[in-house]
Amino acid sequence: MAATLRIQSDWSRALSKDEGEAWLSCRSPGKPTLYGSVTRRGLGSDGVPDIAASEGFVVGEVTKKSILISCPHENVSTKFLAPYTSFCRIHQKSITCLDISSGGGLGVSTSTDGTMKIWQAANGEIRRLLEGHVYDVNCCRFFPSGLVVLSGGMDAQLKIWSAEDASCVVTFKGHKGGILDTAIVDRGRNVLSCSRDGTARLWDCGKSACLGVIADCASAINGIALGAADSSLNLGTPEKPPSEREVGTEGKILLLAREDKKLQGVGLQSRQPVFLFVGSDAFNCCTFLSSTYVLAGTQDGNIYQLDVRNTNSPIQVIHRSGAPVLSLLPYRDGFIASQGN
Repeated sequence: MAATLRIQSDWSRALSKDEGEAWLSCRSPGKPTLYGSVTRRGLGSDGVPDIAASEGFVVGEVTKKSILISCPHENVSTKFLAPYTSFCRIHQKSITCLDISSGGGLGVSTSTDGTMKIWQAANGEIRRLLEGHVYDVNCCRFFPSGLVVLSGGMDAQLKIWSAEDASCVVTFKGHKGGILDTAIVDRGRNVLSCSRDGTARLWDCGKSACLGVIADCASAINGIALGAADSSLNLGTPEKPPSEREVGTEGKILLLAREDKKLQGVGLQSRQPVFLFVGSDAFNCCTFLSSTYVLAGTQDGNIYQLDVRNTNSPIQVIHRSGAPVLSLLPYRDGFIASQGN
């Protein structure tokens, strides 16, 4: 596996000073980590920072928004990009979840400061404060329309909000523990949630009712992901005809990232298990790369790529560090992962 080159601080802020410094590390599997630093020594005549690296690292191209750094000893290089923009006044503490509307105009986020806010994606201007959950809000996401927000909290409640006037239009009750993740089925007539109580539930937004328990595990479900299944995959048959209130559940598979080290696939309409994969530690998150390939991240830093048609062994296991994998997002031909370090 290739070496990984990291900057261990907000380098764009550190190096925006006349004399700033940021820490570097280069890690190769099975080898000691190499440590160093980059330092800003001032500005060049063209307004571009003059950056120098400590022994073992080499600074390549430098612009006002990027730095190319290499580690010749490990034959690895990385271009570090500065944030396009930063919003520092939306929340006072750590951000736990965020989403951007389909049109890109609005953002919604939750924080350990106990707030959930809607803001302008262009400038960070706060538009709405969404108040109504008791205790922490764990997850939030926009409906495809971009006008409605779904949230789940430690109060075991799932709520739907108007992004236009901040009113809570629907509250779902039924979980016995904090809600940890959500998913929206197609355009949003049905939604899904998972909880510390070990269940994943399907809800009818129009009737404010639970349509059924999709899975009931002996362990907390930390994350879920919904995808269209490959036509060759057997999703099982429902024990009874689905409710007419279920919309868009046919042909869908629901991934469950479980605390008991298991990643499970369940037929959404059938409620039948499709596969069960045991990993190295608690699964925190999961996502679909395609109708056949999925990713799941664990507490001990592993990212598993699986083929849902045959989960006996993973296609690959990616391990960059031992820090928990907290979220995964498909991007172009690959994916983006966030970790606890």
